[in-house]
Amino acid sequence: MVPNYTMKNGVEIPAIGFGTFQIPDGPEVENACLTAFECGYTHIDTASSYKNEKSVGTAVAKSGIPREDLFITTKLWNTEQGYESTLKSCDIQLDRLGMDYIDLYLIHWPLTCIYEDEYPQRMLDTWRAFEELYEAKKVRAIGLSNFLLHHIDTLMEKARIAPMLNQLEIHPGYNQSDIVDYCKRNDIVVESWGPLARGELMLEDGLLKELGEKYGRSPAQVALRWNLQQGLLPLPRSKTPKRIKENIDIFDFELEEEDMQKIYEMPESYSGLHPDNMEFFKAFG
Repeated sequence: MVPNYTMKNGVEIPAIGFGTFQIPDGPEVENACLTAFECGYTHIDTASSYKNEKSVGTAVAKSGIPREDLFITTKLWNTEQGYESTLKSCDIQLDRLGMDYIDLYLIHWPLTCIYEDEYPQRMLDTWRAFEELYEAKKVRAIGLSNFLLHHIDTLMEKARIAPMLNQLEIHPGYNQSDIVDYCKRNDIVVESWGPLARGELMLEDGLLKELGEKYGRSPAQVALRWNLQQGLLPLPRSKTPKRIKENIDIFDFELEEEDMQKIYEMPESYSGLHPDNMEFFKAFG
């Protein structure tokens, strides 16, 4: 059984989720989600920009699992930010998913580098729509994705309803300790996207392989357990059934504190998908 974290509004969220980033719409993501359900995942993470919400919804319908026993996250894309456009986008996403409600709805990126001086008001207008969606029970929880300290302050000062979760790139070699500590102090659950970093390259890391041998686990399981023991919520993704199963099999062992620290001190390396990276948003915004 996968344990739950409890968000500040009392809604429970499974302590591991299945990520669907870069898994194409259609049979690939549908089959991956169905495999994930068979392996024990009940938490699926998607986004408007992944362009696979429809097939995620199809997999949920085909699974035969009661909707209330699943936890579905999706995200608002950059071009939909703003009060009216957020309300409209949520309805479109619900229709794509074939659902009456979303369990967790996130602002995908803070976009300071695009809107500059307009950013605070645009973000607050977007959040006002999130609060209304939450109060209308179209979403059960609201939160953020990729919001760092200098993005989140204005929101925390002005919001009527504080964010319940922040999804960040976190993995061995990229700790993001400042924003993680801030979220913990403010009772904001932290999810880790990309918890296995660059996949094969990370899984060949000498330290993770060494620790895998010590604990009788794969390097991936060591990396995911490292996330979990910090109180973080990892979102691994894979299209391979063996790895989908392996990634959830992390609840029956524990890393020693000295090994946790060794991983924490690994040299820094990250994807480059930083919220202040103008070139990224020029290419993909």
